[in-house]
Amino acid sequence: FADIISSTVQDVQRLNVIGPCFGHAGDGNFHCIMPLLDEDDEEEEYLNRVHEVNDLLIRRTLRVGGTCTGEHGVGYGKMKYLREQYGDGMVGMIKMALEMNNIMNPGKILSKW
Repeated sequence: FADIISSTVQDVQRLNVIGPCFGHAGDGNFHCIMPLLDEDDEEEEYLNRVHEVNDLLIRRTLRVGGTCTGEHGVGYGKMKYLREQYGDGMVGMIKMALEMNNIMNPGKILSKW
């Protein structure tokens, strides 16, 4: 757990991103808060660096058996990681078992099941 946090802190520093990391290690959960500022002169470049830190953090977590979801669920930004974590088959089976008619948030996590 400590290695993942340390590596993420190094990514934040190397890519020159604002991103304090903190967490509640007792349940294996941590956060790296990377705010986006409107007045950033190179907003697109900064946003790309933020996405790179996030991508490295999630992939590193998945490699050691962690999850991409955490306590706040899955948003659009984590959809591709959810598929990597569980595979399309498992996610589709869960969606179909819980909601066969595909009327709740159609296409949000699964565009096709």
